Amino acid sequence: MIVAAGAMMCLAANAAEPPIGEAGPRRLILAHYMPWYVAKPHSRVWGWHWTMNHFDPEKIEGGKRQIASHFYPLIGAYDSGDPHVLEYHLLTMKLAGIDGVIVDWYGRQQFNDYAILHNNTTRLVDQVRRLGMKIVVCYEDQTIPRLVAAGRVKPGGRVSHAISEIDWLASHWFKLDAYVRLDGKPVLLSFGFNGLTQKEWTRALSKLKSPVSYFSEHSRRNGAVGAFDWPIPKKGIAAVDGFRTASRQWSRSIPVAFPRFVDVYKAAKVHESYGRIEDRRGATFRLTLQKALASRSRLVQIATWNDWGEGTVIEPSREYGFRDLEVVQSLRRKHIDPSFEPSAADLRLPRRLFDRRRRASRPEQHRELDRVAGWISSGQRSRARSVLAVD
Repeated sequence: MIVAAGAMMCLAANAAEPPIGEAGPRRLILAHYMPWYVAKPHSRVWGWHWTMNHFDPEKIEGGKRQIASHFYPLIGAYDSGDPHVLEYHLLTMKLAGIDGVIVDWYGRQQFNDYAILHNNTTRLVDQVRRLGMKIVVCYEDQTIPRLVAAGRVKPGGRVSHAISEIDWLASHWFKLDAYVRLDGKPVLLSFGFNGLTQKEWTRALSKLKSPVSYFSEHSRRNGAVGAFDWPIPKKGIAAVDGFRTASRQWSRSIPVAFPRFVDVYKAAKVHESYGRIEDRRGATFRLTLQKALASRSRLVQIATWNDWGEGTVIEPSREYGFRDLEVVQSLRRKHIDPSFEPSAADLRLPRRLFDRRRRASRPEQHRELDRVAGWISSGQRSRARSVLAVD
């Protein structure tokens, strides 16, 4: 996960189940979600995460646009602000047994493309609530040094800026029923160690208007309840076992599952590759998800749903289809919910709905498709199949 220089290098009713840590524990599988894709025709231009200033999505070869990825989305290159894309993603997750998303959030500043990401995340929150799913924010505090360098935040205002952003989250998203709580407090992650220092995070956490269940990456910072894991290309699966050993010292942890790591940065001439974790015909994902679920942690993160630049995607692709999502279905039944009903065939329903959305041109057609989305979300898959003509 990186940010580009100059542009950016780097809710139906709310879910009825009680928040975890309150009226009964509930284990959740959450997929890390990138809201940073900008694409025609939804937007006027192609964004950096599809081009990396090297690839040209206007060029089409073999039915695929030229994009900054070794892999290709099943629905093609898309815009993260498109509500039909968000609906397709979330419904597909739900049928796979994924409870919700951990969304990458860069704050609210009108700087680089942070405001675009914030607007896309706002649309994502709306769809999460509509479809009865869950959400957590992963705050990219690496934005703060960039804002200081650009003169948008004073050097002495780093902590107060972070507090302001998190307090905004508390006022707007933390209070939603869809937002995940742990031990009675909203869950907040921060990515990496290039933002606030250890001391700055401790100060920020102590001055929030309301407390959070805070997780730092890989290792537990002071003030954090624990840490979340993330793929380390140069260590591979061995790093998963190292995190599991370290996490025994913490009250909470969020283990990670991932399918592979095959980044495009060298091919895009951004910088050298971070390294590679092989897919091994699906064995990498099955093994890491098995280990994560066997840990009995209350939250498990899949990294990622859609980081196409690093190739860690489990979103359906031309190369792997729905394979990884079928693994999630199987392991959810084994470790969490033996009565989980959706089948591998059901995973295709949101794609059919999305295709109908693309062809629909009249408001009444979309209203009918809204009903179909509601049926898929509420478990009435046979009704959805009858309308979508899926056997």
